Amino acid sequence: MTTLSTYLMFQDGKAEEAMNLYIDVFGGEVESVSRWGSDGPGAEGTAQLAVFTLQGSRFMCFNSPPMHDFDFTPSTSTFVDFDDETELDRAYQVLSEDGAQLMPLDDYGFSKKFGWVNDRFGVSWQLNLPHS
Repeated sequence: MTTLSTYLMFQDGKAEEAMNLYIDVFGGEVESVSRWGSDGPGAEGTAQLAVFTLQGSRFMCFNSPPMHDFDFTPSTSTFVDFDDETELDRAYQVLSEDGAQLMPLDDYGFSKKFGWVNDRFGVSWQLNLPHS
């Protein structure tokens, strides 16, 4: 079986916190969480790998103990189409808190309303309310 998952790697032990935020914003469920043990390179009890779904899409987030010379980039983002403007506005507000607003919510011509943010973890989200 082939599966496709969006993979998010964190270097600061915040994978589980990020997963919980995304489940709160978009709705979803945790499939599994494996945790670092006393003999692992990560902090004991923290999430090592978490698998979860958001609106039927599968995500994996990993806490990487070693520091790397790279971070998240806006060239990789998750594009979300909303049916409801109120839900779009809430997602934009919550995800941009302590993050960065790359494109403020507005009508850019290609949809009714669009916004692009990097959340406080550096993950990039394009939020869209398409024309009917």
